Amino acid sequence: MLQPTVRRTWAPKGRTPIQYSWDRRERISAISAVTVSAQSRRLGLYFQLFDHNIYAVDAETFVASLLQHFPKGIILVWDRWMVHRSAGVRLAQRFARRLRIKWLPAYAPELNPDEQVWNRTKYVDLANYIPQDTGRLAKAVRRSLRQTRIQQKLLRSFFKHANLPL
Repeated sequence: MLQPTVRRTWAPKGRTPIQYSWDRRERISAISAVTVSAQSRRLGLYFQLFDHNIYAVDAETFVASLLQHFPKGIILVWDRWMVHRSAGVRLAQRFARRLRIKWLPAYAPELNPDEQVWNRTKYVDLANYIPQDTGRLAKAVRRSLRQTRIQQKLLRSFFKHANLPL
């Protein structure tokens, strides 16, 4: 959202830091996937931003585009969000030979490495950031995710946080 994620900050003694923002409801939505190469164990990060709430058709299109990068197929590990469940049904029929879906337990975001991608983006890279509009917010989110994408140690730490061996 265009509202800042307020985090602790530093200021000169006696001067309270002030963030000027106003009540704005515009937002962008995002979908992402942390990938693991079966042979090299190299990690990847794919993402897509939207100017609307994400629907099942958006999730389905995103996974279909992922499959273009992985011609041998993928095992998709998803949480039980209604959008994922709806898209999962259609994807399983559409890509039966190249896609297997494994479902995370309900209400278990700590098991999902992709949640750490968004925690870092929101609470580290974009903490206290006040964008002027959704275009600038999208640009900042893309920059954050591109920086995260190239850091193998950071991506590995997301799996370590979830207690998932690679």
